[in-house]
Amino acid sequence: RGMFNPLDKGRRICYHETERRRMGVCRRSAMDDKVLEIQHLTKRYWTKTAVDDLNLDVYAGDIYGFIGQNGAGKTTTLRAVTGILEFDAGEIRIAGNSVKEKPVLCKSITAYIPDNPDLYEYLTGIQYLNYLGDIFGVEKVLRRERVEKYADMFRIAGDLGSLISAYSHGMKQKLAIIGALLHEPKLMVLDEPFVGLDPEAAFKLKEVFREMCAAGSAIFFSTHVLDVAEKLCNKIAIIKQGKLVASGNIEDVRGDESLESVFMEVLENDAR
Repeated sequence: RGMFNPLDKGRRICYHETERRRMGVCRRSAMDDKVLEIQHLTKRYWTKTAVDDLNLDVYAGDIYGFIGQNGAGKTTTLRAVTGILEFDAGEIRIAGNSVKEKPVLCKSITAYIPDNPDLYEYLTGIQYLNYLGDIFGVEKVLRRERVEKYADMFRIAGDLGSLISAYSHGMKQKLAIIGALLHEPKLMVLDEPFVGLDPEAAFKLKEVFREMCAAGSAIFFSTHVLDVAEKLCNKIAIIKQGKLVASGNIEDVRGDESLESVFMEVLENDAR
């Protein structure tokens, strides 16, 4: 529950920050390093192929937008990347590590925020954040600094002592974002991250994305808000009926047109 299930077959994530640094996975990569590699990803639900032989690379410094209609395969792809959903064929690597062979390590350097965060409502906000901090092994001094920084930024510092059950949808979204940032993930995966956020919080989240990418992390997120994707992202991928139909630098994908025009052309070509 929450961002993603941080337990793998009953095991707690044991890669604390000090251990991750020792292993090298916490070291900031050069901007030409691949943070996420999706190779020939295929996922089927009975007779329906939700994702069909998808290939995509996300590099350090990328803010990569993932767009498509409802049911196109976006959420399925994101859930496979974060280790929530098993897949039928292909390979996914995070910072060079297979999500199948090293699931705990991959989760320790990844953060996932679904479109409707399912949090532990019987905990207070600060209890929830401390729970995540314990799981990811964030040192208490760093944890306190990061909680204070982001709680002030998203204006929920005064609500952290309240039960999550009393939070609005937007407040839950903010709490999930803070929890995702506690361990400074190398890859941040988000499903419709701006839904439910007020304009100020959405603006602050975009700033956080840029700061993370400047430091060598990568953002991979789905959205239906094409204007946001066009202004924020340096790369875009379009998925249609489980197949990747366009991907790359946003200037190359849209050419001389708007992203909305390109997306509508994709849909119209499908309808013919």
